[in-house]
Amino acid sequence: MFSSALKSFSSNISSNYVISPVPAATSGVWRIHTAKGKKTGKEVSVFIFEKKALDPPSGALGRSGASALKKVHEEVVERLRKEASSLARLRHPNILELVEPVEDTRYGGLQFACEHVTASLAGLLAEKDDQERAGGVGGRSSRFVVEESDGGGRRRREIEIDEIEIQKGLLQIGKGLEFLHESAGLIHGDLTPNSIYINDKADWKISGLGFSAISDDSSSLSFAEMINKDPRLPRSVQLNIDYCSPDIIIDSNVTSSTDMFSLGMLILALYNSPHISPLQCNSSVQSYKRIFSSSAAIPSQSNNFLCSRALPKNIITTLSRLVTRRPAQRMNARDFQQSPYFDNILVSTIRFLDELPAKTPKEKSQFMRGLSRVLNQFPKSVLEKKVLPALLEEMKDRELLALVLQNVFRVVATMPSGRRAFAEKVIPRLREVFLPPPTTTSSKSPTPTPAIDRDSGKEAGLMIVLEQMSVIAENCSGKEFKDDILPIIYMALESPTHSLVDATMRTLPIALPVLDFSTIKNELFPVIAGVFSKTTSLGIKIRGLEAFNILCGGQAETGKTPEDTLNGAAFDAKNNSKKATVAAVLDKYTVQEKLVPLLKAIKTKEPAVMMAALNVFKEVGKIADSEFLAIEALPILWNMSLGPLLDLQQFHAFIDTIKILSTRIEQEQTRKLQELSSSTSRQESRSTDIMSFGTISGFNGTNGTADGGDEDFESLVTGKKLGGVSGGMDTFENTWETTPNLNSSRQLPQNPQPAMDAPTFAWSTQPPVSNPPSGLAPSVSSHRAVTPDLMLSGFATLAPTNSAAGGMASGFSKPLQPTITQPLQPMTAAWPAPSTNSGPWANQRTSSSPSLSSMTHPVSHSMNLQSKSSLNNFTIPPPSNASFQSQTPSNLSNAFSSFSIAPPPSVSQGTSLAGPPRYGGGLTGNTSNFSLTSTIPSNIPPPQKKGLDAYESLL
Repeated sequence: MFSSALKSFSSNISSNYVISPVPAATSGVWRIHTAKGKKTGKEVSVFIFEKKALDPPSGALGRSGASALKKVHEEVVERLRKEASSLARLRHPNILELVEPVEDTRYGGLQFACEHVTASLAGLLAEKDDQERAGGVGGRSSRFVVEESDGGGRRRREIEIDEIEIQKGLLQIGKGLEFLHESAGLIHGDLTPNSIYINDKADWKISGLGFSAISDDSSSLSFAEMINKDPRLPRSVQLNIDYCSPDIIIDSNVTSSTDMFSLGMLILALYNSPHISPLQCNSSVQSYKRIFSSSAAIPSQSNNFLCSRALPKNIITTLSRLVTRRPAQRMNARDFQQSPYFDNILVSTIRFLDELPAKTPKEKSQFMRGLSRVLNQFPKSVLEKKVLPALLEEMKDRELLALVLQNVFRVVATMPSGRRAFAEKVIPRLREVFLPPPTTTSSKSPTPTPAIDRDSGKEAGLMIVLEQMSVIAENCSGKEFKDDILPIIYMALESPTHSLVDATMRTLPIALPVLDFSTIKNELFPVIAGVFSKTTSLGIKIRGLEAFNILCGGQAETGKTPEDTLNGAAFDAKNNSKKATVAAVLDKYTVQEKLVPLLKAIKTKEPAVMMAALNVFKEVGKIADSEFLAIEALPILWNMSLGPLLDLQQFHAFIDTIKILSTRIEQEQTRKLQELSSSTSRQESRSTDIMSFGTISGFNGTNGTADGGDEDFESLVTGKKLGGVSGGMDTFENTWETTPNLNSSRQLPQNPQPAMDAPTFAWSTQPPVSNPPSGLAPSVSSHRAVTPDLMLSGFATLAPTNSAAGGMASGFSKPLQPTITQPLQPMTAAWPAPSTNSGPWANQRTSSSPSLSSMTHPVSHSMNLQSKSSLNNFTIPPPSNASFQSQTPSNLSNAFSSFSIAPPPSVSQGTSLAGPPRYGGGLTGNTSNFSLTSTIPSNIPPPQKKGLDAYESLL
């Protein structure tokens, strides 16, 4: 007891396979689970039967009935065991292949493993009926319809039922029956849709041999047990008399013709709607006999074999020799295969494909050459399930490898589910044929080990793979391409056959959009660079340069075929969505540091190589820096352009490229300098101010070439004073040493002396600090500019005086009159002019009178020429002390204590002008805005002056 329990737990199937917990399909009392081998990874189907499936509803039987039912259940279990055991003794392509023998499970169940199947024919027909009732595929969820893993929509797990599918399947059933009848000596006895299974290759397989019998021993069958229905058992474990021959039901005779009648009823079920047998007896023998008692009720050609649909014309003759009452009139399995029903090119192609391993090499070659003409006529499911697997099996023949691969890629391109089929079936086969076993070489290595011996058949097949690279790129993901296809490309690149290398280079535009940047830069580019640097073939050199051109984002010249256009697109003529060019793939560093040195190392001067290199440099010019182009690229181009074998047109092509690159360098450098100049303009201006130290003491800081310099020079050398507007602009030309008295009254102090009163005005600005030259008047104190409290209109109007009134002759001031040649810098304000003067003062300047323009310089654009009036031979009376004290604040009470100089003339009273005053020698005053509207009082008594200060009023 313990040993049997232990045995049930130590099942070979459970220990060697990982079984899916959810059944993939059902067939009668069998649940079909998909399993995968733990060691091999091969998929199989595990048939599991549980004894409780035979139990009737609870309470249906009493105690006596329960004991009798147990015996019946044991008989059913033995029949099911016989069904599985019979498969172990039969080996045929159209008989279900047993992988693991039948085993007992706990609670009296059974299980066995066979080749992987997708569904039974009964389940497929039931699903077809459901689809038709629901309004087609997608009307409702289906256990036979699954979602594509790549997002390609829904698909059926098994074949579709169409004419070619039915013909192919029936032909395979006929072969299986021929094997059973003639080779195995067995009669199936229960050929129904439940006893036929469909595998991964869409092959129909015969199973369900529970009611099988030996041909010569009909006594082994108990006809009463076979035909009588037991209501206690499920119908699936009993004989289905709807497909049964009248030989068994009426005559109690079993021959091989019995299975042929059942085959005829199976064909009618395939074309009927719903897909069931036209004989519906509800498992009643009496109903079955009643049908065959009347000739009108027997299925025949006259009543369309009791089908609800019209039958194809080519099947009617075959059915007339299958569905007949007399066994002698029925055809056997061999004749069935030769019937006109299978007389068409597609069925004949499938038949030849099944027999292909037994054909001669010449027959195989002829078949492969003509197969491409009929591939587009096959249903897509037949191509995927039947044709493609058969072709992949023939790839082991190296002589047929190229022809087989041509048909393989045509099938993949034709199928709508070609992407899934290519990844699951074709890629593993390609790796197996072209790549060595993955022992030491990883699939990610950029330099796989090439084949030691040259194989012409393998190289021919590899050429087909390279030519069909567009189909490969469309039907695999980037990861699959990198892991499985790219090693094949590497192997072709390192092949000693130049045609293979050339074809591989031409596939580059197709491979680039699929690969990622790191793979291209770190794996693909080094391999191409190695081939380019090592090859001695000029053709490979040129093809390598075209590859570099593509890697830099350029376009190569179009080839003879769409695959040869080298424009970076996927070149399938059907697909117009991928005709864009490839952008630059290599980065700037790789182009400058790795690609250009390869071009520089080219030694040959062949024009074709030079022109191909020129195309690469055109693309390099779009990527590299202008500095790199100027230093590295242009010298190489000049060197190549002077090649002795270039013609005039080729030389001009080089020159045009050099000009384009030079123009780019010029434009970028110009723009760079302009941006640099605009960004540093403020800093340069600041630097100019910082570096402006003024002029040296004793020099006025001008160059004598502007602002009346020419006229002053002429007056200097001729000894004459020139009049005019420009002459009215007083300038300093003499140095401090030559006119000490003048400059002593003009020079503002740099180091203020607190003990002395500075001669300043209330509206004046603070002068800059400077060291006065020797021989000048003592420095006066400096203070911050204060806005005047009184307007200039408050002072008395200045008027010229004669020599008698002022106690000074006009000739007395003549020695003190300075000779001024340079114009002053603009001051902050123009002082108001006396209203008594009407003529221009600039034109009335003489050597015996001081010029007021030596103290001011107008800067405002609003000043008119009347502001330039001058006063000849006048003296300035001191302002009234009483008036000054009554109109000025206390801080200005002694403003004219040092000298009594009145404001210079202006346009009108109340004019406010501003400008930076500059007083010779580079001394610059600060800016101050003020309004001159006050009138200077005239009652201020003249101050007592000594020495040279007594002459300040003349200045």
